[in-house]
Order: sequence, then structure tokens, then C-alpha cells
Amino acid sequence: MTQDIQEQVAEPVQTVVQKLENWLDTFINMLPNMAVTLLLLVIFLVLAKLGSKLFKKFFYKASNNEALEHLFSTVFYVAILSIGLFIMLGVLGLDKALTSILAGIGVIGLALGFAFQDIAANFVSGIILAFNRPFKIGEIIEINDIMGQVTRTGLRDTAIATFQGQEVYIPNKDFLQHAFYNFSVLEKRRIDITVGVSYADDLDKVEDLILSTVKNLDGVIDKDLMVFDYAEFDSSSINFNIRFWIKYPGEPSYFTMKSKAIKAIKKAFDEQDITIPFPIRTLDFGIKGGQKLSQMKLNMNGATKEVE
Repeated sequence: MTQDIQEQVAEPVQTVVQKLENWLDTFINMLPNMAVTLLLLVIFLVLAKLGSKLFKKFFYKASNNEALEHLFSTVFYVAILSIGLFIMLGVLGLDKALTSILAGIGVIGLALGFAFQDIAANFVSGIILAFNRPFKIGEIIEINDIMGQVTRTGLRDTAIATFQGQEVYIPNKDFLQHAFYNFSVLEKRRIDITVGVSYADDLDKVEDLILSTVKNLDGVIDKDLMVFDYAEFDSSSINFNIRFWIKYPGEPSYFTMKSKAIKAIKKAFDEQDITIPFPIRTLDFGIKGGQKLSQMKLNMNGATKEVE
């Protein structure tokens, strides 16, 4: 009975020992291959680092786009390491394991693609923007009612410093899905000002005065493209628009120049006795049962007096 138990215990122990001996033999046999693999790892790490630096050097001569430079240098680095990984696994005889790993990575990548599709969309959009370059750092743009100066462009988002003093991060996909404005690409901007004059003023005189006043302002460009037009008959004034161009961005800035033009127009009107009328309101107290103003009595110092 005891002998049977000893045989039952000895059999699995012998199996384990045999396995360990096989693994040890395999490990010893693989030592040269592992040494070669470690050497290849060092070689490919050095090659990847040198290759990435060389790529940055050549890419910088062709383009100064930092986002693309970072992207392609990283891709170049990973590509060299991937080639080295394939070779190292081949030296170790793990080709089948490599196939299984790649299949697993494909499944995981598909799952992550659905989970992080917004991040992937922003990343791809960043690559497209880096190639097309619809705006540069320092330019003034507006998107989704957010206006400011571009301070940083990345592969996931773009940073804009607003004129109110905040830094806003815009996802890159928004630039491909929505219209946005670039105020710097043409290096000029039009200012539109609406003003009203009284019905008693000479309209030709007003037009000549406005055109000469605005044309003489420092900072106004393309003076032949200036547009003056009377727009409408308002309740108490005749309204007109004056549209002129300034260099933009730069000094004088848009708001500074607009303020300067408004002050110049007001000063010219005062000198020529041209009126910018206040709104006029007529009050009728006799509508629907109310008392007419002419029939109202005023109480002045205790005495009642009818309004004539």
C-alpha cells in the first residue's frame, strides 16, 4: 500500500523534474540567441535614436512645422524599433508568438478605436491641419464665436489666447467640421461704422465730409475701396454706412482705429454744424379713453391752470 502511494507521488515529481530539465536545456541552448537578441536590442535602440535625429534635421530644412516634425520623427523611431522587434523574435524562434501578439493587438486596437474615436478624430484632424496649414502661430482666428491669437498648434488641439485674457483649447476636428475665420491671412480688415444725420442736413455735404475725414486718418489703406452709402430713413435720422480698410493685425489695431474714426467723424460734424439727432418720441394722451394733453390741468403752487 505504501509502495503504491510512493509510486503515485514519484510519477508527477519526475514529470516536473523532467520539465525543469528540459527548460534548463532550452535556456542554455538559447543563451547565444538571447545574447544576440540583447545586442540587436541595443543596436536598434541606437539606430532608432540616431534615425529620429537625422530625420528631424532633414525635415527642418524642408519645413518648420513642429507638429509634423514631432509626429514623423516619432513614427520613424517606432518603425525602426518594430523592425528590430521582428528580427529579435525571429532569432528567438518566436515567430508564432509574434503572429498571436499581432492578432491580439489588432483586436485591442479595434476596441480602442471605438472607445476613443473622438481622440482619434482629433489626431487625424491634427495631421490634416498640419499639412494644409490654414493658420499659423500668431495669427488671429475666430471659430464658434471664440476669437483670439493662435498660441500653439498640436496634433489633438489648438490653443487660442482670447482678447479677454483666457487661453482656449479647440479640438482639431472642429476646424474641419465648422467654418472659421482667419483675420491675418490677407493682412487687412474692413471697419464698418453706421451713423445718422438729421433730415435738415445736406446729404451731399455729409458724404464729402465723411469721405475726406476718414481718408485723412493715419492707418487707413486702400482708400479707393472706401464705400459710403445711405442706408435708410430712420424715425429721427437718415442713416449711412462708411466702410474702410486698415492694416491688420498690427497697429493701429481694429478697436483703436474704429474709436479714432468715430471721434474724427464727431469732431467734423461739430465743426460743420451737422447734427447727429437724438431719437424723437411723440406722446399722445388722448388714445383710448385717456385725457388729451391740451385738456389736462396743472397744479402750480396750489393754483390750478389748464394747459392751452
